[in-house]
Amino acid sequence: MKYTQFLPDEAATLSIAAQIAKLTTQNLVIYLEGDLGAGKTSFSRGFLQGLGHVGNVKSPTYTLVEPYEVSPWRIFHFDLYRLSDPEELEYMGIRDYFADDCICLIEWPDKGAGLLATADLEISIEFETSGRRIHIVPLSDIGRQIVEILQK
Repeated sequence: MKYTQFLPDEAATLSIAAQIAKLTTQNLVIYLEGDLGAGKTSFSRGFLQGLGHVGNVKSPTYTLVEPYEVSPWRIFHFDLYRLSDPEELEYMGIRDYFADDCICLIEWPDKGAGLLATADLEISIEFETSGRRIHIVPLSDIGRQIVEILQK
């Protein structure tokens, strides 16, 4: 099972991300994949806004992780693009980020292979001539529930 949708502009990216956020009923790990500039951070912004976050959402390219709190969730937006060694994640206590009250949005998850929690949703965004295309693959029961609702 896979969900695919054409995204003509950034507003469409923000919208699908907000839809997914509104369907979130338990802790969630989302892997975000795609080339530089494909829309991974825009997706994260839309997701956070969909949960009710008000304010800026910046890319954690240099800090590796940006924390947010939107009751009842602690949300962690990771950008692992500049991670030179996955072991760095151990030093920052990566396992603590995957608690029951946490949602993790992880850009460039391949850089943290072997140390990250398994994804519930694997989302890839790719360029198309006049926009982008998002592919959403569920990898858990909650992921399947979200994709089933999106397909309706």
